[in-house]
Amino acid sequence: MDRQEALSSCASRHAAVEDYPFGDDVAVFKVGGKVFAIVALDGEPGRVTLKCDPEWALELRAEYAAVQPGYHTNKRHWNTVTLDGSVDPTDINDMIRHSYDLVVAGLTRKQRSQLG
Repeated sequence: MDRQEALSSCASRHAAVEDYPFGDDVAVFKVGGKVFAIVALDGEPGRVTLKCDPEWALELRAEYAAVQPGYHTNKRHWNTVTLDGSVDPTDINDMIRHSYDLVVAGLTRKQRSQLG
């Protein structure tokens, strides 16, 4: 999966909002006002930072050299995935879906109902 595919996957999530609070070089994807993905738009290869269950985060880091503790985020709950082709695209999509689902699950019932 390359950067453009990661951006498309993040943007395709229900009620996902793309924002640029850190400048033009970083796309931040939110649902219900909460971040679920951060995609670096500069440099090669691309990188995506995703929320992750702490136990699964450790498993992914052990399995893939391209999965590291989250860059500039809580290292226990976030992973940064280097989009260098070494991680199966299906696995990256699963990580994006998992991050999105974690954030949605953390929203209040009212916030979830407002997602439509």
